Amino acid sequence: MSNAERIPVGKADEAEITLGILNAIHENERITQRTVAQDLGIALGLTNAYLKRCVKKGLIKVSQAPTNRYAYYLTPQGFSEKSRLTAEYLSDSFRFFRDARSQCTEALNEASRCGWNRIALYGASELTEVASLCEASGVEIVAVIDPAHTQNSFAHLPVVQTIDGAGGIDALLLTALSDPQAVYDSLVREYPAGRVIVPGLLRISVTPNGEVKP
Repeated sequence: MSNAERIPVGKADEAEITLGILNAIHENERITQRTVAQDLGIALGLTNAYLKRCVKKGLIKVSQAPTNRYAYYLTPQGFSEKSRLTAEYLSDSFRFFRDARSQCTEALNEASRCGWNRIALYGASELTEVASLCEASGVEIVAVIDPAHTQNSFAHLPVVQTIDGAGGIDALLLTALSDPQAVYDSLVREYPAGRVIVPGLLRISVTPNGEVKP
């Protein structure tokens, strides 16, 4: 087994990569492995490993094309799997949006009850976009804080790299989706844990004094 095939990939990522490959082949049978890798943002070796896996599962067929190229075709089983994964992906997406909106709205309501009027979102992600749509009485989302984000705005909110850059804020709502536990652990070393609101869907362990309190 090659190194690429040994790269650990989570179940969600695995399904997403498989769906991406099946979609790419459905749209262009003469697509190259390098193009698929670039479109999906994964290593070429990993793309090759997944293509082989799809062939082994009977989802795609490969045939020789002119100029030493290959053509890929979805099999009937491949079309069925593509439909199944698409439905699963959409279901998960709607579930995420519903849960995220509910939890972010509750988080802002909790901030309102605590008298925290100026809130910043910590981390630019899909969760940030959802949170930016939520409202609570007397609460204003003033900025997105993300040390790694290079753009000036995200989800129609100004982006700053530091907590101080957000100006006077009363609390933070954690919205980072990439390794949120590590982001939280680092964040509470410089900001009061009791004023970091954590949506339950992030499934992280908060510090003992990390409960939301007035």
